[in-house]
Amino acid sequence: MYAIRFYRIYDIGAEIDLGSLERQLAESMAIARAGFVRVSPKSISMEEPPLLLRLQPAYLEMDGQGYTFTAIARVFDVGAFSICLIYENAGGSALQLEAAALKFSGQKNLDPLFHAALAQVKAILTTELGDRPLDPDFYEDYTIYLVDRLDGSMDPVAVLLGERANFSPETRNDTLRYTLSYEQDDRAIISWDGTILASPQMPFDLVDLVEFATVEVFELRFYDRELSRQMEKMYDDIEMADRLSWYYRVRQYRRIMKRLMSTQAEISEIMEKITNLIKVTEDVYYARVYATTLTALRSQQWIDGVNRRISVIRETYRLLSEEVTVQHSNFLEWIVILLIAIELILFLFTALIP
Repeated sequence: MYAIRFYRIYDIGAEIDLGSLERQLAESMAIARAGFVRVSPKSISMEEPPLLLRLQPAYLEMDGQGYTFTAIARVFDVGAFSICLIYENAGGSALQLEAAALKFSGQKNLDPLFHAALAQVKAILTTELGDRPLDPDFYEDYTIYLVDRLDGSMDPVAVLLGERANFSPETRNDTLRYTLSYEQDDRAIISWDGTILASPQMPFDLVDLVEFATVEVFELRFYDRELSRQMEKMYDDIEMADRLSWYYRVRQYRRIMKRLMSTQAEISEIMEKITNLIKVTEDVYYARVYATTLTALRSQQWIDGVNRRISVIRETYRLLSEEVTVQHSNFLEWIVILLIAIELILFLFTALIP
């Protein structure tokens, strides 16, 4: 038995009220909440489990062979949603998995299927999207390969890298460096673009953990990009403000500061939710898989990038605040000078007139 799960993750740029969405969709389509199967509820906790949507199946004909995909989507309250196309072969072997993985390497030829699934999700999320545009070209793709056992017939490096080659020992070691196992006959091989999960029983919980980790890292990437855009606008606005007279410059600085304060608060809040999307507490192996997936996807680099940009925004806010204070002080000084001058003129005028 083998299966391949092809994922693409998108973001709508705003948080989603899953409770409201669930009530809205309950009467028109099959929906469910994500839940873990093999562990106790207190071992893995999610403040707001994602909403599972079942989409229309997809069909693809390639090289004279037909492939039918089950299609599902998961909607997360942080504003992200994942689309998953699932291809299963109940009688397939590990060697056949390798052949299928190479055929769909880099999610080749799946664009039309994902576009159709994305159109379905956009229709479902019409109320949440509103007038907000969704960038269909900005997404995270990831693939999870499932097989009941690993044997010498399949090369996991070829599956994960999407090609057959005479790989060097360094390439093999780098690709297989994040390999974990709980029992003798299971494996979790985690890499940047995909994960191989080998187990006699379908490891649904591990599949979900890897997916949720991928969503978390994509959200970090999304907000890193959003902060970059905010900073570009911030620099443009400051440059434009510097061309104005001091009065209008101060007013523009205040507007920029207000926006920076709002952006900082919003990003800090959403970052807290993203980094606490899921907590694995008691199950040591599941915690290792989750943490290793975050490491393989370089989540810390994205966290550091977001934190650096937030620090720049805070420093810019501080500098603008100081500049506004200085300008305000200068204004008060001129008022004081003007009042002294007026008082002096009145004194002289009074003194000179008998």
